[in-house]
Amino acid sequence: MLAGKRAIRVGDKILKEIAFLLLSKVRDPRVQGATVTGIHLSDNLKNAKVYYSIIGDRDRAEQAQAGLDSAKGFIKKEIGLRMELRYIPDITFVHDPSLESGSHLEQLFEEVRKEDAGGK
Repeated sequence: MLAGKRAIRVGDKILKEIAFLLLSKVRDPRVQGATVTGIHLSDNLKNAKVYYSIIGDRDRAEQAQAGLDSAKGFIKKEIGLRMELRYIPDITFVHDPSLESGSHLEQLFEEVRKEDAGGK
């Protein structure tokens, strides 16, 4: 048997499939630029929280949420066709602001570097 919890291994595979589907199959323009960042799959493999991030303002995140919710049925169907699972998990998309926070911190660091270079 492979090391690790089954929910983690299956969750990783589901996350890869969702990322592939968002890049190649989902044609909704609202989800363009959305990046899946993680997944939490319940131990019974019936519920999945998929975390996504998108760079932009709050309105852009709300549009992406609406697009992902709209594509949820298609994504579940494709996962069912691509993976051999007894149950296809119920997917909930959750916005993850970590990329935006990292981008903001990087901008602050760049400003500090410019100030240090200008002052020397």
